Amino acid sequence: MDIPEHLAVFTTLPSREQAQALSRELLARELVACAQIHSIDSLYRWQDKVCEDTEWRLLLKTRATLYDAVQAAICELHPYELPAIYAVPMTRVFDIFGGWLHEQTRAASPATPGAPPADSKD
Repeated sequence: MDIPEHLAVFTTLPSREQAQALSRELLARELVACAQIHSIDSLYRWQDKVCEDTEWRLLLKTRATLYDAVQAAICELHPYELPAIYAVPMTRVFDIFGGWLHEQTRAASPATPGAPPADSKD
């Protein structure tokens, strides 16, 4: 089975402002190339109750190699106790778009303890 090069990562937030703030932070960290925000009606079971809420779904476009970092950042910044975070492989991606997505995101690199960040100018 081929490993996908790009992923569409999804999560939901309680407000448009929180969705925008999370999107901006993930873009600033170069973890995603694009974030799309959609208003949705969510019905779900939580703590033995059926809930209905308006939420804001984020569709985040990224490299597959960055999934762990994207997930960690969402968990760090997300207001929900249990955020929904899942990814769908992007298949048959237009080559030029795939190249742009790759250029807009940083390469995943394991951190070496005590080492400066890869983009450090020191």
